[in-house]
Amino acid sequence: MLSVEGLAAELRAKAAGMGVGAIGFAAASPMEPTRRAIEERKAAGFDAGMQFTYRAPLRSTDPSAALPGAVSLIVCAWPYGPARTSGDEPFAPEHREVGRTAALPVGPGPPMATVARYARKDHYADLRATLSALVGVLRAHGWRGRVLVDDNALVDRAAAHRAGLGWFGKNCNILLPEKGSWFVLGSVVTDAPLPYDDPVPDGCGNCRRCHVACPTGALVGPGVLDARKCLAWLLQAPGPFPFGYREALGDRIYGCDDCQSSCPVNLRAARNAPSRENADVSSLAGGVKSPGGPGVDVLELLSMTDAELLERYGRWYIPTRDPRYVRRNALVVMGNVADPLGAGVEAALLSYLRHPDQLLRAHAIWAALRLGRGDLVDATQTEGARMAPEVRQELERREEVVPRPLAGESVCASRL
Repeated sequence: MLSVEGLAAELRAKAAGMGVGAIGFAAASPMEPTRRAIEERKAAGFDAGMQFTYRAPLRSTDPSAALPGAVSLIVCAWPYGPARTSGDEPFAPEHREVGRTAALPVGPGPPMATVARYARKDHYADLRATLSALVGVLRAHGWRGRVLVDDNALVDRAAAHRAGLGWFGKNCNILLPEKGSWFVLGSVVTDAPLPYDDPVPDGCGNCRRCHVACPTGALVGPGVLDARKCLAWLLQAPGPFPFGYREALGDRIYGCDDCQSSCPVNLRAARNAPSRENADVSSLAGGVKSPGGPGVDVLELLSMTDAELLERYGRWYIPTRDPRYVRRNALVVMGNVADPLGAGVEAALLSYLRHPDQLLRAHAIWAALRLGRGDLVDATQTEGARMAPEVRQELERREEVVPRPLAGESVCASRL
């Protein structure tokens, strides 16, 4: 039988050959501190109804629940940060005024929305294939193994920390030494004994740049996130997008990278990353290239049928698989980044101001007011007993919406 050290070496070589950024081994014993932290944060309301980590902490912090007789965890980090284009400053933090969206530089082209880096491609599919290959190695030597990746069966970050991949950053991500946090994580739980790696000590020190960069103040403590304020979660939550965070959303339509883009570890790692000419900045299948990086054409998205939208963006987590929530997000983005005089913008606003879905109509009202197009709201919304509550609420709060001027211009008073 292959020795413990020999099996570990074979697993590491297999993982490296398939492109993982890091691999480590840890005990498969219950993660009691993680379970307690989850329960405490849920009691404080920080979960905001989120199911991922919070759904079943007794299960997700005990690897043996996924594989009875489990002895070890094999944890891998798969890189998703794009290679930098030579001459560019890699992974530069986006310069947004906290809680506000910068004025729009007028130019050609449709309004564009950004997608968090991890969601621009199905990186979990690549990681899952690698972990499955590691299970193949285990089985070839008579051991059992089960892949656990992005499925709520294990708290991935806690496993990665235990396996010595990195430390818990103040931005709630696992930071790999010299490599940063642009990784998706996954594990194999196995009954094979393996040599365990030592945890990595904290590397954040006194740095708080991620807390300062967070557009909504969602990072309420070192490594503590209040999901009620997190834009990445709010984009995935059902119901109206919270009124008070719509300006802060800016151009994001799925995910938020600010707490990672601002991290000095990530910036240093990017400076040392290999560059390539003409780096691929295309987003999802069918996406387009935009000056700021991978993007989604908002007007195109808003014109899609349900089937078309789900075909293109169905990999995203969408509440109840209902496309209305992606359109809701797109309408907020349009209010933040569209040129009110741009081609197709007025037509899209009018279409959604008359939309039968009252949630979408309500967000179209906000978008129109944000773009200084109160005239369109007045032309399409009439007071009446049958007005939906969400629409009425938007109209009652219209004075709270601050029209967004174009860069170097002021909004025409006739549109206020």
